[in-house]
Amino acid sequence: MNLKAEIIKSLKLQKEQFGDDLYTGLHVPKFEKKEHPAPEKIFSPPVQPAKPATQPKLTGPHYPTPEIVAASATIDDLRKNICNCMKCSLGSTRKNFVFGEGNPNARVMVIGEGPGADEDLQGKPFVGRAGQLLTDILKAIKFSRDEVFIANIVKCRPPANRTPYDSEIHECRPYLVRQIEIIKPSFILCLGSTAVQALLERKGTLGSFRKKVFDIYGAQMMVTFHPAALLRNPGWKRDTWEDVQAFRKLYDDKFPS
Repeated sequence: MNLKAEIIKSLKLQKEQFGDDLYTGLHVPKFEKKEHPAPEKIFSPPVQPAKPATQPKLTGPHYPTPEIVAASATIDDLRKNICNCMKCSLGSTRKNFVFGEGNPNARVMVIGEGPGADEDLQGKPFVGRAGQLLTDILKAIKFSRDEVFIANIVKCRPPANRTPYDSEIHECRPYLVRQIEIIKPSFILCLGSTAVQALLERKGTLGSFRKKVFDIYGAQMMVTFHPAALLRNPGWKRDTWEDVQAFRKLYDDKFPS
C-alpha cells in the first residue's frame, strides 16, 4: 500500500472514531485584512535649516549708534554722545573715558595708541611720563599743547597697558574719525605703529610708515615713535627728532610764520 492510501485509510478510521469533531474542534485564526494606503510621495521634501535668531540691536547711551556719532556736530556733542560707551570690554575695566583734549579748531592733531594708568585716573591723554616727553617734543618744534588736539585710537585703558585688540580698535575707531572730521586738522602727527595701522587700516612696521606723508581725512599725516617707546629705548630719540623736524617743515611750508 502506498503512502497516499495509508493516509486516506487513517483519516477514515479517525472519522469513524471521533466523527466530524476532529475538524470542527480545530481553531483556525482569522486574520483581518488591513488596508495600507499608498504613500503620497516616495521622497520627502528637504528639511530647511532653521534661521538664526536675530540679535537685538543694542542702543542707548552705552551703545552709541553710527547715526548718533555722525550727527554729533561739535566736539562737545561727540563727547557727550560717546563718553558712556560700553561697546567693548574696555568699558567695564576703565576708571575714566579718555576722550581727548586741546584746541577744537586745531591745525594739528596728535594721535596715540591708548590711555595708560595715569590717563585712566585723570581722564586726560598723555599726562604721565610719556605725556611729559610728548610735551617736550612739541615744544622743541614750537607747538604748545594748547594749540593742538591730542587723542588716542582707543578711549579706554587696556588692562596692564597691553596693545588694544583689533576688535577694540574696530569699535573705537569711528569716534576718532569723527573727531578728525569735526576738528578738520591740516596735519596729523601719529605716534607709534598701532595708531598708524589703525588709521590707515593696513598692517606694517613702524619703519615702513616713517619718513612718508599720507593724505587722510583731508589732512597730511606723518608718523614717528610713541613717547612710551622712547622711554624704553632712548636710542630712538635721534630718529624721532628727525621725524618731528620734517613734520614741522611740512607745517611751515603751508603756514609760513
